[in-house]
Amino acid sequence: MPYIDGFVAAVPTDRKADYIAHAREAWDRIFAPAGALRCTEAWGDDVPDGKVTSFPMAVQCKPGETVVFSWIEWPDKPTRDACMAAMEAGEGMDAMAEMPMDGQRMIFGGFDPVLTLESTSG
Repeated sequence: MPYIDGFVAAVPTDRKADYIAHAREAWDRIFAPAGALRCTEAWGDDVPDGKVTSFPMAVQCKPGETVVFSWIEWPDKPTRDACMAAMEAGEGMDAMAEMPMDGQRMIFGGFDPVLTLESTSG
């Protein structure tokens, strides 16, 4: 069963290209070699502010920043855990050193899928 890492961050809007380059480098140097199956980086397009909670509130999004929502699909949790352990040991962290956003405001977590639905049309 696959395992998912999810991320939400606020990125300076004028650094979109830097963010994409950073994500590609992290994929090439860390996640793909560690066995990740897929990575999706989604740039906020319709991300409203909330009254109680919201994506922008969760990452303390400031004017001039855009919320990004990303996920990495792993073949299983042990593969993901091995990658995270290697990262904690400093392996491949040079690719993460120059993040084009405030990493302290990024939220992330690991998720065990309980339901996957797909369209049969198209």
